[in-house]
Amino acid sequence: MKSREVPEDAPTKTEAFQIKGMTCANCALAIEKGVGTLEGVETVYVNLATERMRVTYHSDLTAPRTITRKVKNLGYLAFPDKTSVDQDDEARVALRWTLWTAILAIPFVGMMLPGPIHFMLPPCIAFAFASLTLATSGATFYRGTFYALKNSTANMDVLVALGLSSAYLFSLLVTIAPQHFPGQSDFFEVVVFLILFVRIGKYLEAEARHRAGRALQRLIALQPARARRLTGDAEEDVPASEIETDDQVRVRPGEKFPVDGRIEEGTTTVDEAVITGESLPVEKEPGQTVVGTTVNLTGMVTVRATRVGSETTLAQIVRMVEEAQTDRAPIQRFADAVSAVFVPAVAIVSGMTFLIWYGLLNAEPLFALTAAMAVLVIACPCALGLATPTAILVGSGIGLQRGILVKRASALERAAHLTTIVVDKTGTLTTGHPRVTGVTAFDESTEDEILQIAAALEWASIHPLARAIVEEARNRRFDLPSVQEGREERGFGMTGKVKGQVCQVGSLQMMKTAEIDVSLAASTAEAWADRGETVVYVARNRTLAGMVGLADTIRPDAEKMVSALHDMGLRVALVTGDGQRTAETVACAVGVDEVAAGVLPQEKGEIVDRFRREGQVVGMVGDGINDAPALARADTGIAIGTGADIAREAGDIVLVGNRLMDVVSAIKLGKATLRKVKQNLFWAFIYNLLGIPLAAGLLYAVLGVLLKPEWAGLAMALSSVSVVANALLLKRAAKTI
Repeated sequence: MKSREVPEDAPTKTEAFQIKGMTCANCALAIEKGVGTLEGVETVYVNLATERMRVTYHSDLTAPRTITRKVKNLGYLAFPDKTSVDQDDEARVALRWTLWTAILAIPFVGMMLPGPIHFMLPPCIAFAFASLTLATSGATFYRGTFYALKNSTANMDVLVALGLSSAYLFSLLVTIAPQHFPGQSDFFEVVVFLILFVRIGKYLEAEARHRAGRALQRLIALQPARARRLTGDAEEDVPASEIETDDQVRVRPGEKFPVDGRIEEGTTTVDEAVITGESLPVEKEPGQTVVGTTVNLTGMVTVRATRVGSETTLAQIVRMVEEAQTDRAPIQRFADAVSAVFVPAVAIVSGMTFLIWYGLLNAEPLFALTAAMAVLVIACPCALGLATPTAILVGSGIGLQRGILVKRASALERAAHLTTIVVDKTGTLTTGHPRVTGVTAFDESTEDEILQIAAALEWASIHPLARAIVEEARNRRFDLPSVQEGREERGFGMTGKVKGQVCQVGSLQMMKTAEIDVSLAASTAEAWADRGETVVYVARNRTLAGMVGLADTIRPDAEKMVSALHDMGLRVALVTGDGQRTAETVACAVGVDEVAAGVLPQEKGEIVDRFRREGQVVGMVGDGINDAPALARADTGIAIGTGADIAREAGDIVLVGNRLMDVVSAIKLGKATLRKVKQNLFWAFIYNLLGIPLAAGLLYAVLGVLLKPEWAGLAMALSSVSVVANALLLKRAAKTI
């Protein structure tokens, strides 16, 4: 509960933290609950698989230091995400504790050997080794239990500590007062082997989680450490972190570009596979951009830095993937709800197990206690907590390697359920680089004058058609007249005064709205549209003066993408601001099912809404900037990126490689990831539903065998490992994506 109300316009920040010390899903939930009580905190999410936390808070009410202090008070460690924390450290520490516990377990091995080589340790020696193991390797479970109970929560540490304490205290009583337990032997070995098996499981789990996140770690490691900065005629070797915007750097063949920049001298070819997933090298010449961490292959070039530090494309990609990996998929909520009540429920079942065996069935105390302890340690909330985030972690890592950037974990889940794909035309199904194919004049003007008027008005626009008209005028070396009172009517065109006359350049809808008669151009416009060309009209003083025809090449993989989507059972619709004839020509060429032409940018979102009202699960594929409203309103927005400015693009998934077939790959990746999530959740629930009754004595009732607590502990540890290992198998499925 917040102590005072937060103004609606109060500044907010979102920070990421690394978390250490979590053992199960309940740890993550406890941190979320605790940090969420801080004043000014709006949202908090902790990902067990990645050991990261993302917090959105009001910066005038709280600070990162307050958040990390709160996490420490909860019994864990938190570091700002920018802090360098060794990702291998957890696995190394887990291995050291495992080896130490294994050494302490050596004296007890003889107790597990058959026949004549079987031997029992003297009780005092067994007590000493068990006590040492509990005080060293087992201390972490009691520390976790202390903080869990202190904060009114329960986690895996509580279950393990209860099991260890029961075994240790019972064995201690048998050792101290054997006369009260005739015929009973201690089982200090249970304490040692239970800790050993849990330690082994935690080590394997840490290794598996490290492997799951390796794709992102490899990308981060690609950042060049050094750069050659040019100062006048001199060249100096400096840390890449010291390069600033507008600095010039020299990059030789075989070296990585240290920053994003623009080539000023030299030509070369560049391997951009690390960013786009494209294996073919790309030719670069002066004026073209390069992306940091890509490899300069053939020529020495001079590059002027345009983005450095946290603004580089690599930094944007890393930030985006990390945010996706700390996002909560909708399917995770059910597992979280179960985990919240899991530990108390298991403790109750354990107590009932002891009472039933000892009180109702008159079993020996040791037998009843063994069954109760087995219930405590076989239960595994970890598997529930790891089921979804590990699959998302691996899935987003696979996408990263393919140039498919997943910005939200929920995007992969929703992509698996898509039924309809809405595709923009310009820049998506087409290359986005239209060219002027014809100019026609209808009054006393010449064709050159028509092009000059159109280019002058379109000079300030960023629309691909506008840029093509300006480029054509530039190629013809026209001197463009100045424009007064110029303004853009989004989705229609441009209006302004040219040489004192009110001129307009834009679509047929713009002419109709302005009540300008275009009947004179009808036959020519139809002929151009039949060839798939776009018609841009030019009017002067409310009279049609001429028109410009433009053509945009259909991407070579557009038809293949539509066919692949059809094979997956998806419906494909084309939306465009172009006229009906032009749209139908393109639609016929690529094979889409439905066409919506003459659509304004804001109307694309309305079309998406219409499909959703019909019960469709809609994916929108667009250029990420002009189609932002529709991308935001779709169930899954897929933005065709360009390798730069990806963080500013709308959409839940960004295709950096600019390949249409990646749309198909992204949907397949979503389906494969969701399958793994469901498999993991199924295994986690089935394991606990079967394991707990077997540990409680069902196995004894059927086969006469009672599951020992140490083996129950090993089963618990391996259940978490199996969930992570199954998620890693997603990499095999990736070969077919």
